[in-house]
Amino acid sequence: MGDGHGVQGDGEVCVTALETCLTGAFTFILHKAEGGTPLLARPRAETPTHHITMGLHEDLDRAMQGALREMIAFIVSRTNLSREQAYAFCSLAVDFHVTQTVNGEKGVHGLLKKGLLF
Repeated sequence: MGDGHGVQGDGEVCVTALETCLTGAFTFILHKAEGGTPLLARPRAETPTHHITMGLHEDLDRAMQGALREMIAFIVSRTNLSREQAYAFCSLAVDFHVTQTVNGEKGVHGLLKKGLLF
């Protein structure tokens, strides 16, 4: 499953990492709206400790914008916060990291620690 890296810094900067095989159990859920179209613009992930949004684009600013917009949408869907309030909450509670800068594609992921949403 995917591109397994046994060791890599926080943000892939060249094509080289310690490549490894991946085994495990994965659950993929495709949420569809009426008419069968996907509900999410981009994939989201969840770990035991965090909710994760992602943004990918050749421009790092646009990748960040994508991860941020997805996090705002996630927060709005789980709370009674407006988009503006969720935007402000992101500055207070979400950690954004550069995922990669290789292969012409930049990546950013946002991590929201579970338990921070009310």
